[in-house]
Amino acid sequence: MKSHHGFGSILVALLLAAASLGAQQPPDRSHPPEPGPAPALNLPRIQKQRLSNGLPVWIVELHKVPVAQINLVVLSGTSQDPAGRFGVASLTAAMLEEGAGSRSALEIADAVDYLGADLSAASVTDATVVRLHVPAARLADALPIMADVALRPTFPKDELERQRQQRLTNIIQARDDPATIAAVGFSRLLYGRGHRYGTPSFGTAETIKAFSTDDLHSFYNGAFRPDNAALLAVGDITADRLIPLAESAFGGWKAAGGTAPAAALPTVDQPAAREVNLIDKPGAPQTQIRIGWIGVPRSTPDYFPLVVLNTVLGGSFSSRLNMNLREKHGYTYGASSSFDMRAAAGPFAAGAGVQTDKTGEALKEFFNELNAIGKPVPADELARAKNFVALRYPNGFETTGDVSRRLEDAIIYKLPDDYFSKYVQNIQAVTPAEVQRVAQKYIQPSRFLVTVVGDRQQIEPQIRPLNLGNLKVVGIDEVFGPKP
Repeated sequence: MKSHHGFGSILVALLLAAASLGAQQPPDRSHPPEPGPAPALNLPRIQKQRLSNGLPVWIVELHKVPVAQINLVVLSGTSQDPAGRFGVASLTAAMLEEGAGSRSALEIADAVDYLGADLSAASVTDATVVRLHVPAARLADALPIMADVALRPTFPKDELERQRQQRLTNIIQARDDPATIAAVGFSRLLYGRGHRYGTPSFGTAETIKAFSTDDLHSFYNGAFRPDNAALLAVGDITADRLIPLAESAFGGWKAAGGTAPAAALPTVDQPAAREVNLIDKPGAPQTQIRIGWIGVPRSTPDYFPLVVLNTVLGGSFSSRLNMNLREKHGYTYGASSSFDMRAAAGPFAAGAGVQTDKTGEALKEFFNELNAIGKPVPADELARAKNFVALRYPNGFETTGDVSRRLEDAIIYKLPDDYFSKYVQNIQAVTPAEVQRVAQKYIQPSRFLVTVVGDRQQIEPQIRPLNLGNLKVVGIDEVFGPKP
């Protein structure tokens, strides 16, 4: 019976609790809950040292997980490709792991796998980066392998041929993908054939067919040098442990002679008037749209207002472009915009893949939003955009890999030491007047280049009546060069 009394008292307590809850006010569902404060970003300080050969070393200690991320950042990327050799930086980076020191490509892969590590190399617009992710306990074994790949590549001819064929195959596939055609075509038509930004990072079929190991050695010897690089170390390490290991692996590195390749990008004028380029892709399942012009370099003093502006326009799911073209009209799975900020001014583009039969209507809605963004942004919409950026920002520092990528940007674009700690503060300080100013300066739809990829027979009759500007039909060969 005792147990029954216990059960009864519990039941009474539950009934009283329910009655109490029922007596409370119901939740207010007239407006969504306010976001909480942005999570704090507690990034450990960056310890800056140098090796005996002058190579800068940045160390950030993160001891929660027993791993280390070591990145060698070489300050020469695809934008440093010489004229007539577009694609050489990308190919050089891909070849670093294909043979180095005394090891073949397979031996490098086996040695890295044995240590439970990941090793990769890639060339981006303004840098080439070799990245090592390794259990902290195996760092001493892994660093010499990384150093071989970065400092002693052998560029074997058979591996070069394999990379060459793989890249030519990739170009054939790219020529058949409307989204890639749109991206490549927009850049080619905006910057022109002679500008590095007007050709894909991997180059063209013509340049890829012509590359020799001499070309790779020439780019490598100019770019890979301690006075044109920096070493990043993030994770479960200390300076006392890392510096002797780094000195052993990288301290003897000397420049091979000459100077680092300098970016000599020609200046390009903005479009004087709006024009439409139609790239015919018969049978394309959708129409790909790209609209924009030359944007801004990463060094722009308008960086923070532009981040907020683009978040409102097309940089988030709840942005104007996406809410209009996807949520309201259902023309696309997603519409967006972005400023691609590089050492020199990269493109600003808004774009989407839309239903073929809605191409004309989609273009109208794009320009409705692009024209409207120059007007004052309502205070609540601006606050939502700033909160979106501020609340997401600390998520970019969760792993050793995340932190190392942020530090790469700091090195490549010479960001101040307090840049990350002040980022959210700088976003929240953006004013409505600043957003309107940068919108009117950098979003000028009457001068935008419009690139449309799709089935010409179906979409040209929708585009011509819009009278957006001079309409030109462009061939795929004009975008990619001759077929491989």
